[in-house]
Amino acid sequence: MAANRAVVVEVENVNHPGRVKHLQADLYEAMKRALLKILPKTSPGLTVEDIQERVVAHLPEKLFPAGHKAGWWAKTVQLDLEAKGIIAREKTKPLRLHKTR
Repeated sequence: MAANRAVVVEVENVNHPGRVKHLQADLYEAMKRALLKILPKTSPGLTVEDIQERVVAHLPEKLFPAGHKAGWWAKTVQLDLEAKGIIAREKTKPLRLHKTR
């Protein structure tokens, strides 16, 4: 029997189609829930900076103590959700994101 292994999830990247990474599922799912909770359904959406600031309040402290690594996970999950068509970016500067569903 294999050693105690973490459950993983396949993560895509809208900027690198066809490439998949395997990441820790509990951290991914927590960030996904937080992102989808804060992102609006319509344009103009939120900037990446707004997302980084707001998402921490919706993350479990046990998984993201004091927001540790939340920025990296927010960007990674953002790119995956874009690749899956769940969120979309506006062609604005700065970049803004919103839910598609």
